Amino acid sequence: MSTIAVLGSKGMLGHDLMSVLKGHSVVGFSRSDLNITAPEAVIKALSGFETVINAAAYTKVDDAETHPKEAFAVNAEGARHIARACHEHGSRLIHVSTDYVFDGTARKPYAEDHPRNPQSVYGMSKAAGEEGVLEANPDHTIIVRTAWLYGEYGPNFVATMLNLAAHNDTVSVVTDQIGQPTWSRDLALMITSIVDSDVRGGIFHGTNAGQESWWDFARVVFEKAGLDPARVLPTTSAQFVRPAPRPAWSVLDHSQWAKNGLPEPRRWEEAFAEAWDVVFSPRHNS
Repeated sequence: MSTIAVLGSKGMLGHDLMSVLKGHSVVGFSRSDLNITAPEAVIKALSGFETVINAAAYTKVDDAETHPKEAFAVNAEGARHIARACHEHGSRLIHVSTDYVFDGTARKPYAEDHPRNPQSVYGMSKAAGEEGVLEANPDHTIIVRTAWLYGEYGPNFVATMLNLAAHNDTVSVVTDQIGQPTWSRDLALMITSIVDSDVRGGIFHGTNAGQESWWDFARVVFEKAGLDPARVLPTTSAQFVRPAPRPAWSVLDHSQWAKNGLPEPRRWEEAFAEAWDVVFSPRHNS
């Protein structure tokens, strides 16, 4: 049985990874358990694991614009420390990355080998992390890029929409950012399929299939909650200027799953319907 370390085990994805990996020999490391910016501590902590899943990250996208040192310390150098430890111990590394490594200007799904061209400090730090883990552990590193995550643990778009709906007559949501709403539990199951496989390297895109705008997704959230979707007003990114630019196009290609004999991601609508019943419905939260 594979012995697995999950870094970032207290985050949204980390919680779900710890849950779906219960049938494995798994140990979780939160930020308080392991400082991934301390290389010697990382080498010591990761000894004895066959597979290491790095779900730890600096994810404050806007704050990264004014705190690049902190973002790069975790997302680039921290990731490299983890990969070096895996190389030293002969471990397989599954490193979680992001759509922000792309420029967001495409109009067809980004292939796994599409050139990186990040437009924000956060994206640059994650792109540097990808390059670092591939250099430090070249033969046994798998990168799984994700986007538009929502789930039970931590802040996310669905919870934000429900909170805004409870306190406002209308909400304005952008129509010009297109992506793939992705349930964190589905991503955890995708990663688990890699854990249980013989895959030792490559890049996979871990998002649910299909595509919608944030506005479309918000309307679905309102409908699920029994609210009038007309309360969701369309707007554009130009009306919501934020410190870090958001990719206008975050649709990722999923070809590598089938090519490696692994289950392909299901449609986002199917995943969200289940997530609503399990996580977000009033019945569950009452």
